[in-house]
Amino acid sequence: MFSREENELLTRVGPRTAMGNLLRRYWMPALLSEEIPLPDCPPVRVRLLGEDLVAFRDSRGRVGLLDEHCSHRGTSLFYGRNEACGLTCIYHGWKYDVEGNVLETPAEPADSDFKKKIRHTAYPCREIAGIVFTYMGPREKMPLVPAYEWVSMPDQRMHVVKSYLECNFLQGIEGDFDSSHTTFLHCNNLADLARLNRDGAPTLEAEETDYGMRAISQRTLGENQSYVRITPFILPAFSIVPGPPTAKFEKNDSRSFRFWIPIDDTSTWFYILTMRDTSFSEEERRSARSWVDSNYRRIRNAANNYLQDREYQRNRSYSGIKAIIPAEQDGCATESMGPIYDRTKEHLGYSDKTIIALRKVLLRAPQNVQEGGEPPHIVTDPKLNDFSRLRAVKAVLPANRSWRELPELAEGAV
Repeated sequence: MFSREENELLTRVGPRTAMGNLLRRYWMPALLSEEIPLPDCPPVRVRLLGEDLVAFRDSRGRVGLLDEHCSHRGTSLFYGRNEACGLTCIYHGWKYDVEGNVLETPAEPADSDFKKKIRHTAYPCREIAGIVFTYMGPREKMPLVPAYEWVSMPDQRMHVVKSYLECNFLQGIEGDFDSSHTTFLHCNNLADLARLNRDGAPTLEAEETDYGMRAISQRTLGENQSYVRITPFILPAFSIVPGPPTAKFEKNDSRSFRFWIPIDDTSTWFYILTMRDTSFSEEERRSARSWVDSNYRRIRNAANNYLQDREYQRNRSYSGIKAIIPAEQDGCATESMGPIYDRTKEHLGYSDKTIIALRKVLLRAPQNVQEGGEPPHIVTDPKLNDFSRLRAVKAVLPANRSWRELPELAEGAV
């Protein structure tokens, strides 16, 4: 049984919390590049790990991520003037650059060196794949950005969308490692009910890795075949999910890298970075975002009961939620648990084997940091910074063949 103390450890992400300290040791998404599209454009508010921040793009195109409140007397820099390579507070004219240096304090005497004694909180940023990544941990421990596949992939072969979740990040990421739910929650054709009896209870395995964990699910396909999915969990809160069983096994299959980023203890930004081996058209990009509005809120959400259609549920869909992508149905399942689910009330079974393994990895990492150790999967050596082949795997195998024999494993995937 999961204890209350363990639940608190994994779900509290603010400053000086164990999980918060762990998350701050990794590079993670802060916002999309499109939210601050041009030099000197209006700044935007960013809330991340319980901290109120403001992001801006300066006159040279550099991105800054600053504490929202002016170091002088706390006025919000969201209302500031973004010009001449700095963000200026409208209250007394204090001006900051992207590194948090105080450039001007015009209300002070002309010969004052007061500004040189102050450093505003600022977090370094890197733009990759249309996402602004930031590092919020100790500067002297700042790692390299891990070189995953998307770091060097051409922009035209990727697209990214983010969406808002009204729950703790752990509820979201656990869904990626709950293979058995896909048979039920994502069943959109009740005429296929026989499938529920055939693969609703997959065989599950989990193995710890140097990057976190991989979850393996295997389902029977007829008498002579099995369907295997291998899903990597990448510390601190990332995943790569293979396609559904019905997807064709083609070279041009899309693949998604997913980021579960805590806004605070009770809300999350969920990023889906989708890649493939050919370019995406503008129509495909628009369609991929049609399930969120201009503020990145989901069209189907708790306020409108996820637009569930009971007639559709009765006659067609297991959930009754007409989803463009499965994540919309996932949102109902995870948000309806409440902002932070009390895991002491759970009754876990065999189908939760990979969830239990995921929690063990997540519990050990912050505890190790608390004891003075280094987090797992922190990259500091450029010679070891190549994760371009780290991917999810799906495959159909002969019934008597082990997933360990998959050529993708020998080639370095998962």
